[in-house]
Amino acid sequence: MPGVRPPVPLRGERVVAPGVEGAWGYRWGFTTRRGGVSAPPYDALNLGGAVGDDPAAVAANRSAVAATYDVPPPRLIFMAQCHGTRVVRVDGPWEGDPPACDAVVTTRGDVALAALVADCTPVLLVDPVAGVAAAVHAGRPGMTDGVVGETVGALRDLGARDLRAVVGPAVCGRCYEVPQEMVAAAARRSPVSATVSWTGTPAVDVAAGVVDQLVRAGVAVDWVPGCAREDPDLYSYRGDGLTGRSAGVVRLLAPTSPEPGGTS
Repeated sequence: MPGVRPPVPLRGERVVAPGVEGAWGYRWGFTTRRGGVSAPPYDALNLGGAVGDDPAAVAANRSAVAATYDVPPPRLIFMAQCHGTRVVRVDGPWEGDPPACDAVVTTRGDVALAALVADCTPVLLVDPVAGVAAAVHAGRPGMTDGVVGETVGALRDLGARDLRAVVGPAVCGRCYEVPQEMVAAAARRSPVSATVSWTGTPAVDVAAGVVDQLVRAGVAVDWVPGCAREDPDLYSYRGDGLTGRSAGVVRLLAPTSPEPGGTS
């Protein structure tokens, strides 16, 4: 199999070194379908290990992303995502299988945290002064049940006081038709998430709900635009069924460490 040469393309990528003495830098971004070795229907940078893709291709793709973040592959941390609200702290590579959770937090600069998506909303958070970071997989159930608030709370328990977040591309509200009872449940958590599809039927804008919850929690938010179902560079389970997974990835950069790569 041909090797993948880093860096892989990242959407919304940013390397930040805050102008505060002793503050941590950080790098975050969102992968697309481009830059990997997976064959159709997973082409090309599939990072999901449980979607039926060739495990060797997934391993090569994950290695390429790990290299982009300057960490060994075992230190690119994935979750066993389950559409819940559990938050797990990461201090190093998992011992055994990844735990069932939908958010991971860390205070370490030698790991990169990843949240897999193919329509769901990836959320990355950092507080560079406190030196904490998180990656969140926020699907409709997780958004409705409060995974965003649970993660913010976990980070504040670790000392965060000035959180900032970036919300990545996800399926848009007009492409996410669901039964009215699901809309009502989501709206009880975030009223702005209730919307209608392009055909006028009930729908949920999960990303809008996530942004709303972050803002109400006092988190500064950037929102990377794009609809997973409408953009051919993104994976969409709703649009394609059998498909791959992209990821939001964040890594803290220790104050004394050089920045990997550049800005974009």
